[in-house]
Amino acid sequence: MAFGWIDEQAELRRRAGLVRTLRPRPADSPLLDLAGNDYLGLARHPEVAEAAARAARTWGGGATGSRLVTGSTELHQELERELAGFCGFEAALVFSSGYAANLAAVTALAPHGSLIVSDAGNHASLIDGCRLARGTTQVVAHADPDAVRKALGAHDGPAIAVSDTVFSVDGDAAPLAALAGACRRHGAGLVVDDAHGLGVLGDGGRGAPHAAGPAGADDVVVTVTLSKSLGSQGGAVLGPARVIDHMVNAARTFIFDTGLAPAAAGAALAALRILRREPERAARVRAVASALHARLTAAGLAAVRPDAAVVSVRAPSPEGAVRWAADCRAAGLSVGCFRPPSVPDGVSRLRLTARADLSGEQIERAVQVIGETRP
Repeated sequence: MAFGWIDEQAELRRRAGLVRTLRPRPADSPLLDLAGNDYLGLARHPEVAEAAARAARTWGGGATGSRLVTGSTELHQELERELAGFCGFEAALVFSSGYAANLAAVTALAPHGSLIVSDAGNHASLIDGCRLARGTTQVVAHADPDAVRKALGAHDGPAIAVSDTVFSVDGDAAPLAALAGACRRHGAGLVVDDAHGLGVLGDGGRGAPHAAGPAGADDVVVTVTLSKSLGSQGGAVLGPARVIDHMVNAARTFIFDTGLAPAAAGAALAALRILRREPERAARVRAVASALHARLTAAGLAAVRPDAAVVSVRAPSPEGAVRWAADCRAAGLSVGCFRPPSVPDGVSRLRLTARADLSGEQIERAVQVIGETRP
């Protein structure tokens, strides 16, 4: 029977407690949300929503084609210019998603004969980029610049090191300055995904590379998503102009994909301008993350100290994590539930995301629910 193996896989997932289900949310959910990635609370900001609507009325519901055909608008160009300037880079290129941006950056910058040195804790989009690239990938220990230095030193030819700036599972930050130094020493490029750093780290939320120093260097390329701190949809690659020109000509997820919808571009641009105007939002989300961690650990929970907006709380098992998240939901709190294979270390956990618009009362309520429902 066609696809008969699917039933076997479904049964294996069920036995391991790894079944995933979709839960459509209503427009006005009663749940306190510590699961989404709207770090700055901008997804529903009136200016952001109006900018999305205005862009749709002006440009239509979709981009109508790839960026190289009809999918580039003046709005896309404006977003690219302001995003690059804000983060401290020479140029930017907007993609339909952060996932597509990561696939583009890794595959286009790792030709045949090159080496990709990839952190063991990298996001799935970077891992898939490594798999699709024509270069050879070497996975090294998590957040270990010496391991990166050793791998690069053993290779003769083009090379890049690839890493998240803030890792999505535990929320820990990569040692960017040391990684940049290791790459520079061996003439390699550094490609980092700042999905969880933009809007949270750096001066006024300019991102982890801006905070650590490598932003704007001619051997550093950064990818970002527009769907977290900027409350919209899409992604971008930031870097030297010659690298961005290369992306336009060589990145398959740019050349063959329909451009980002104008509404998403308009929303992201409005959110970026709000962040420029209200830089205190970045500091507030870090303060909320620290407060969550302090109160969770005070309650006797195994919470990992956050370097940005992500706070993880370890669970006893995949089944225990699922039950814990469900009990939180029943008590009015939405939290993330990370289990294998989404977690590289095999440890299940609840994943909480701090938001700049959370009140002290909401923080206390969240910690109380998590403590009362622990397995």
